[in-house]
Amino acid sequence: MLTCIIRYEIEPFQRAEFETYAETWAAAIPAAGANLIGYFSPREGTATTAYGLYEIADLAAYEAYRARLAGSPEGAQNYAFAAQNRFIRREDRAFYHRIGGPQ
Repeated sequence: MLTCIIRYEIEPFQRAEFETYAETWAAAIPAAGANLIGYFSPREGTATTAYGLYEIADLAAYEAYRARLAGSPEGAQNYAFAAQNRFIRREDRAFYHRIGGPQ
């Protein structure tokens, strides 16, 4: 199992738009085949860093998941919402595997 950690740099005065974006993924990500851990929006300290975390079986499953997500009506609409409103400055994605701890 892989955990995908997405680090977002967001516009600080558009946090509400980012949160709308994240809430839309809450339904779309599981429907496309990944286990959503959650999205995290800044509250104290940084005003520009947010995170999204989900789990996927492996990189092959990730490729299929991304295709399903982009092809879904919710996914396509959410990508368009982000592009139109430009609240994401940067998005970095990395994959990790869990060592120890609760599964």
